[in-house]
Formats: sequence, C-alpha cells, structure tokens
Amino acid sequence: MPLAVPRPAAVLFDRDGTLIADVPYNADPFRVRPMPKARRALDLLRGAGVPVGVVTNQSGVARGLFGVRELRAVNARVEELLGPFDVWEVCPHGEDDGCGCRKPAPGLVLRAAAALGVDARDCVVIGDIGRDMEAARAAGARGILVPTPVTLPGEVAAAAEVATDLLAAATRALRPPFRDES
Repeated sequence: MPLAVPRPAAVLFDRDGTLIADVPYNADPFRVRPMPKARRALDLLRGAGVPVGVVTNQSGVARGLFGVRELRAVNARVEELLGPFDVWEVCPHGEDDGCGCRKPAPGLVLRAAAALGVDARDCVVIGDIGRDMEAARAAGARGILVPTPVTLPGEVAAAAEVATDLLAAATRALRPPFRDES
C-alpha cells in the first residue's frame, strides 16, 4: 500500500508579480492580467483539495493612490479570471507604518493561516521577491520563489526553493520540501 504524501494545509500566493502582472498601484480591474500558467497552477491545487489564498501588500491605499473600493474591484477581477480564493489577506499600510502585516513581516501569512484554521507551519507561500520568502520564513511556512525580471539575483540565491513558473511551483508545493543532501 503506497504511503500518503502529506499535502500542504494551504498555499498562499503573493498577488502582484506572482498571480497577476505587476501594474504598480493598479486601481483598474481591466488592467489585471494573469501570469502565465496561473490558472493551471490554481486548478491543480484546488483539484488536490488544497485551500488557496492571497497575501498581498497594497501600500497604494496608505499613499492615497486608490481606495478600498478600487482594491476590492481589482481583487474581484483576479477571482473572475483565476477562480475563487479561500482567503484574502491584504496589508494596506505603507513601509513606514510599522505594522506587523506588511511583508516581510509574517502577519499576512499568520492571519491567512488562522482564517483557514490551519497552522502556518503547514502552509506554502509562493511569491516573486525576497520579501515574500522572508514573510514565509518568519511565519514558519515553506516558501517557493518564482523569479521574474524584477527578482534580484541575491533573492534567488537566498531562496530555499525556486521554481521556473507558477505551475512548477504548485507541483513542487504538492511534494515534500526539497532537502539539500550535500
């Protein structure tokens, strides 16, 4: 009888640059464009019975560049294009606000896990930059980096796990964590 491979309790995605193309301070739902293979990655996880969520910094709210209504409209468009998410956790604060939720702090990951009723240590965070991986690490979660042109070489080097695209990251999330045997 084959051994059951434990699935993550949830997979949490960064929004901009990970699930959708990064449009700085986007307040327009019609500018939302899914990243390549995003829907396939989400469908794979949903099909495996893994809850999926979004953990995203949105300092445009604090800066007055858009309001909560515009933010909700953009997030609704993300769901329209990529399907429903089990949880959304958004940090509306600016970098100097000193909150505990803005990535790289662990607050968004911890809140998303709590909202789902799971332990953050049993979650996977998928993102495109170092602060996503730092938030995962700070929360005790597993991080998988999907580099984009804005990802710094040092962020790639520091990541415990790196995937070439979102589908590869989702596939990797369904497997036990990579262990370097060297």
